[in-house]
Amino acid sequence: MTPEKAKTSLITFPSSAELVSEPLGVILVISTWNYPFVLSFEAVIGAIAAGNTVVLKPSEIAPATSSLLSKLIGEYMDSSAVKVVEGAVPETTALLEQKWDKIIYTGSEKVGRIVAAAAAKHLTPVILELGGKCPVIVDTKANLEVTARRLILGKWGSNSGQTCVSPDYILTTKEFAPKLVDALVRELKKFYGKEPLESPDLSRIINSSHFNRLTKLMDDEKVSGKIVHGGQRDKTTLKIAPTILLDVPEDSLIMNEEIFGPLFPIITVDKIEDSFNVINAREKPLAAYLFTNDEMLKGEFVESVSAGGLSINETTLHSATLTLPFGGVGESGMGSYHGKYSFDAFSHKKPVLRRSFAGEVAARYPPYTPEKQRFLKAFLDGNIIDVFRALFGW
Repeated sequence: MTPEKAKTSLITFPSSAELVSEPLGVILVISTWNYPFVLSFEAVIGAIAAGNTVVLKPSEIAPATSSLLSKLIGEYMDSSAVKVVEGAVPETTALLEQKWDKIIYTGSEKVGRIVAAAAAKHLTPVILELGGKCPVIVDTKANLEVTARRLILGKWGSNSGQTCVSPDYILTTKEFAPKLVDALVRELKKFYGKEPLESPDLSRIINSSHFNRLTKLMDDEKVSGKIVHGGQRDKTTLKIAPTILLDVPEDSLIMNEEIFGPLFPIITVDKIEDSFNVINAREKPLAAYLFTNDEMLKGEFVESVSAGGLSINETTLHSATLTLPFGGVGESGMGSYHGKYSFDAFSHKKPVLRRSFAGEVAARYPPYTPEKQRFLKAFLDGNIIDVFRALFGW
């Protein structure tokens, strides 16, 4: 919170400058259901740290957590600084009709557009943490066993794929794809056993609506024959087994919406470098991943792929690194937060210039004679020699 010193120039000499962080005011946090506790408090803590007051709207899709947040915040926090508003669409709509100093929303692109449109009426700035189809490139020069384990953890180990930065689809070469599938299947059996639907370590789908959406993606006639592992489902427990699909067509349903579930399609390319074209032909994702030991490919990946964040030889962990900002780009969102970036996100960096009454320059004021203009030009250019020449009429 300490003011940050800023450099000044010859134009303002003698002077000093600083950036003073001030709170924006009242922040609206609209949280999501897949990590309903941590994603609520990460934003709330950042907003409070910056000196704001906060209204938190938890997700109604996770009603137990919403109720608990309301209870605990009401019990342990200052209700004049932090309030919780529970409810569904009508309550969220009513909140969005109010004027806020900033809104942070985590969720789908569809609702993100509604939030942005409502905020625009009041010229309210927004942070939108959305999602998209996060790609994974797996090169032939990757450590296959480690790659498989980290892909499983990032996909099925992260709420069965119900995570905004969860890998959405894999890109690899035609020759390497069978080896990758075999490695994934081997490690999946180690993690979740031969009957994954019975595993206590496999997350269920959040509700029947999302379960039906995911089964529709699996049962699409363009991909139903492409399942090479998994596909089992249990509607009573809302569980879907880890499912791998190979060579799915790009015009299928599963490749035209964010999966947000335990289905993992693989697209094959002739050369691994062709993966960049596949990714860049789509909207910018929230995250993109590469597994390789090829240093040149790593460099090309960083230069060629635009995403909210990148990880090389890992999945999702960049979003848990508080020294890095977390946010989207393009369709995957705008603005960022986490750690110190949360403080910055909910602050206005107010520039302050300080001068004394000394240092008056007559040339600043009319009438602007040719001599004054010559002096001012040299002064604005920052050329000390020309300034002295102008002063002495040289």
